[in-house]
Amino acid sequence: MARGIIKHLKRMYAPKQWMLDKLRGRWAPKPNAGPHKLRECLPLIVMLRQRLKYALTYREVKMIVMQRLIKVDGKVRSDMFYPAGFMDVVQIEKTKENFRLLYNTKGRFMLHKVAKEEASYKLCRVKKVMRGPRGVPYAVTHDGRTIRYPDPDVKAHDTIRLNLDTGKMMDHVKFETGNMVMISGGNNIGRVGTITHEEKHPGSFEMVHVKDALGHTFNTRLENVFVIGQGSKPWISLPKGNGVKMSIIEDRAARMK
Repeated sequence: MARGIIKHLKRMYAPKQWMLDKLRGRWAPKPNAGPHKLRECLPLIVMLRQRLKYALTYREVKMIVMQRLIKVDGKVRSDMFYPAGFMDVVQIEKTKENFRLLYNTKGRFMLHKVAKEEASYKLCRVKKVMRGPRGVPYAVTHDGRTIRYPDPDVKAHDTIRLNLDTGKMMDHVKFETGNMVMISGGNNIGRVGTITHEEKHPGSFEMVHVKDALGHTFNTRLENVFVIGQGSKPWISLPKGNGVKMSIIEDRAARMK
């Protein structure tokens, strides 16, 4: 019989995209509860120790976060197990660096460096729009935010641009054919393309067909599709490769250059 929450995570069962080695210890850091799910997040300890290499040990990471040097989405986070996730903006003022958490085409988290102007906003996918007490409309986003009085035009699956300083909605883009999207889950994770058409299957999963910059077409479930721009112009800078998935042979040829 379970008694309380589990605070441990074995290294073998940690998410693959953290890229932890199997032989350096039995345990992995378990993210605390937060805006992103355990298997869809990157804790600050993994980010600082394994990715950015700003710390070598658990103790060093603790010293960094306790000095209140790390900001996620404009707020200081002193919990090294805080779960940062897709589209979050991580700021380190001491090194004057700003990163946006994105996926590469292999499904791994990457810290994409962005300019200070771009770090002032983030994109949020709307999960649902509802009415609260006294008929107040509100939108719930993919990172657990509740935005009151959104634009009446905003519906589920659309994307809003959120100002991180004020927490207010700046702009929005509709989920419709011809807009640019990034895939945030499934087999095609990290790929970028434009929506060609949508298939509705009552009682099953709705499918979306996407075409990338090289003309390759693929399809995925509706819940994996994240609109990132109007037409063919993205609202965020894209990582190296622009979200085009290469075959094994093309990938090898690019590495050999």
